[in-house]
Amino acid sequence: MVRNINGKLFADMIIQGAQNLSNHAELVDSLNVYPVPDGDTGTNMNLTMTSGKEAVESNLSQHIGELGKTFSKGLLMGARGNSGVILSQLFRGFSKNLKTYDEINTQQLAESFDAGVETAYKAIMKPVEGTILTVARDAAKAAVETAKSTDNCIELMEATLKAAEDSLENTPNLLPVLKEVGVVDSGGKGLVVVYEGFLKALKGEKVETKVQKIDTESFVNDEHDFHGVINTEDIVYGYCTEMMVRFGKNKRQFDEETFRKDMSEFGDSLLVINDDEIVKVHVHTETPGNVFNYGQQYGELIKVKAENMREQHREVVKKSEQSKDQNKAEEQPQTVETAVITISMGEGISDLFKSMGGTHIISGGQTMNPSTEDIVKVIEKSQCKRAIILPNNKNIMLASEQAAKIVKCETIVIPTKSIPQGIAALFNYDESDSLENNKQRMLDSIELVTSGAVTHAVRDTTIDGVDIKKDSYLGLKNEKIVTSEQDLFETVKSLLENMVEDESEIMTMIVGEDAEASVTSHIEEWMNSNYPDIEVEQHEGNQPVYQYLFSVE
Repeated sequence: MVRNINGKLFADMIIQGAQNLSNHAELVDSLNVYPVPDGDTGTNMNLTMTSGKEAVESNLSQHIGELGKTFSKGLLMGARGNSGVILSQLFRGFSKNLKTYDEINTQQLAESFDAGVETAYKAIMKPVEGTILTVARDAAKAAVETAKSTDNCIELMEATLKAAEDSLENTPNLLPVLKEVGVVDSGGKGLVVVYEGFLKALKGEKVETKVQKIDTESFVNDEHDFHGVINTEDIVYGYCTEMMVRFGKNKRQFDEETFRKDMSEFGDSLLVINDDEIVKVHVHTETPGNVFNYGQQYGELIKVKAENMREQHREVVKKSEQSKDQNKAEEQPQTVETAVITISMGEGISDLFKSMGGTHIISGGQTMNPSTEDIVKVIEKSQCKRAIILPNNKNIMLASEQAAKIVKCETIVIPTKSIPQGIAALFNYDESDSLENNKQRMLDSIELVTSGAVTHAVRDTTIDGVDIKKDSYLGLKNEKIVTSEQDLFETVKSLLENMVEDESEIMTMIVGEDAEASVTSHIEEWMNSNYPDIEVEQHEGNQPVYQYLFSVE
């Protein structure tokens, strides 16, 4: 039985909750409604919770109010994606309710859950039911009710978790798109696993660290870290050597211990992975030929590779010397009167933003959302008097708004949900005009843009009436899937037919790193033939995930 929770026990709850979320991050990611390769709810919640946990671990306190303050600050600065920001707001309200307490009982614990829900709902302009907010609210309601009849924090947490689980199962009944796809809300699932960790801590149990499965296909990272104090001649074993051996009949009997011992004689950085059929080896050696010859004693060589690390090091040193002055310049903060901060994915898109007046570029977008702290640091280093943030992604919106509230200078967020909207907004930015006038023009401009994107499906599903097969192409218009085809060009054609209207004048195509040159040419030819009155602009965006981004104005 646990009647009271002090800072030490609350810290353990946070640590166990964070570990459980980390263990289930991939599962939470997989619940993403849209079958596009950007299911990062679990990743964002995990990174956010980890930031809070690390803050707590570096500033432990027996006083639960003080610890809550530390936890809240860590979550706030580390918040990524909308799910991460909502999680930070839930525990911001929770922690604020702890402020004056050395320790809390069931009544105060229940009140803290309830306070967290109130804060989170206030932080979201248009709360949607059937999401993490609903799960948190239903759980808090159960906590408040249970606190009336028990003084055992374990019993209260059990009731809270049970209500959260029941609410999660009901989310498809509140949000039709969840029912259509056949999943529960991903953010709600993330909160449930955090609460599971809380309960384990209260019971004195530990969440086991999930062991990551070894990927025998990719095996090792081909890149070698040559940074630091090292000379080319100091590399003792010069060849990064890998081989895969398929065991053969009438060959030497494989014994892992003997194999490892013999292989260790060839060099260092040894890694051996084997099953009943193959063995894979990575070793740094001076004699790759001898390694391959030894491997052949056990069977057939399937894959072999030997890279000269000394030559690689010479190239690294050469590039490092060439870019030294440039790097020094980049380290100096670019100070401006007005900072125009744009979130970008892809070198070409970043260059485009810079040419249009973006003063600071933050790499981000799908699968790599910047945190609140990332945005805050850029604004603070710029020493600006005012700032404009272009998130260019709906999942970066809340982190941007949170950053705008933290920084001291006047800061506005233009709610751009896509790269094309960001480009349109920047096109209407005038450095010599006031912040308010710029805001209005930029807001007006994004309303005139229809955004499109092409990517591939990561699973089979049916959504918005579109049947989707894994690895097929998807066409999204303003974030809604409108077409899916096995052929890339057919997908693009169907998407553009959906986007173009009678009054359309310009179509801009941003070409991604995985686009096909022949398809790109075909798209231009098709547009010129079918829509001769529409001007076609093309930019090399080099963006990942999306083969093409389009805007029609």
